[in-house]
Amino acid sequence: MTLTDADLKTLYQLLVSVRQLDKAAVAWQRQGIFPTYAPALGQEAAQVGSAYVLDRTRDFAFPTYREIGVARALGVNMAEYLATHKALWHGGLYDPVTSRLAPIQAVVAGSVLHAVGWALGAKLDAADTTDLPVAMTYFGDGASSQGDVHEAMNFAGVMQVPVVFFVQNNCWAISLPTHEQVAGNDIAARAHGYGIPALRIDGNDVTAVIDACSRAVAHARAGRGPVLVEALTYRRGPHSTSDDPGRYRSLEQERADAGDDPIEMLRRALEARGDIAEAFFADVQTNAEQEQDEVFEQLATMTTRPGREMFDYVFQQPTAVLRAQQAHWQSETEYDA
Repeated sequence: MTLTDADLKTLYQLLVSVRQLDKAAVAWQRQGIFPTYAPALGQEAAQVGSAYVLDRTRDFAFPTYREIGVARALGVNMAEYLATHKALWHGGLYDPVTSRLAPIQAVVAGSVLHAVGWALGAKLDAADTTDLPVAMTYFGDGASSQGDVHEAMNFAGVMQVPVVFFVQNNCWAISLPTHEQVAGNDIAARAHGYGIPALRIDGNDVTAVIDACSRAVAHARAGRGPVLVEALTYRRGPHSTSDDPGRYRSLEQERADAGDDPIEMLRRALEARGDIAEAFFADVQTNAEQEQDEVFEQLATMTTRPGREMFDYVFQQPTAVLRAQQAHWQSETEYDA
């Protein structure tokens, strides 16, 4: 994918927007608006760059609970996305089909299996197996040790499904450094055991992410099977708002190990071109702050969803057990269906 000046400006706007919303979400949790939140500080380039290459008319992204940058890059309504963190609805209030973003997945590595299943279905449905829809699935270095990941990669390798496994190696599996929980400290190397090609890249460089993911998507789209991309980045804050990183690393260690800031990297690249006015960067920040305020206003108007929806969207054809549970719930809550 060849990036134009317009692309680079758009990417910068996305990175700044994501960081502003991410910082705001942490603040909203501290204010009691969100019960909890998983920050993405430092991982903006990995998320935005990987999603930027997807074809929104046919591809599908499968996130975890931390992919705010993926959602923003795909154009998802951010208030509807953050509704999950406000505990209004599990998985987000946005429409996954139209947005091409699967519901937020809180189960560690659960989205990886879903992506492979979707990709297999897309391959089976395709009239042309050399021009396939592609699934992009996200997980972290900690999740890479889950059995679900290995089952998914093995199945994808055997069935040659069009899926890109995108690993954000942010150096920390909650409180454990990657080298203490990933044997060999190289997640990309694992892919070769399943016959899957892999790329290991600088996840803080949005242009490097786009280059790698463009090649990975093209490989999968052509019917040549899955690819694993390991983006080396750094989690610059806590694992979640209930985590205290000061218990397992120092602030000095964090500053020394974090590497280049993704936003500053892209800003330097834009400034090096010599034709970007300083006003551009100021306007981007102002627009990001305005967007944050608009999202907050939308969130403030959102109310609790009807309780019956706990049962409405479980099965297409509700089972007798589910109906009995719903009847019991209604009798206890005096809810009139």
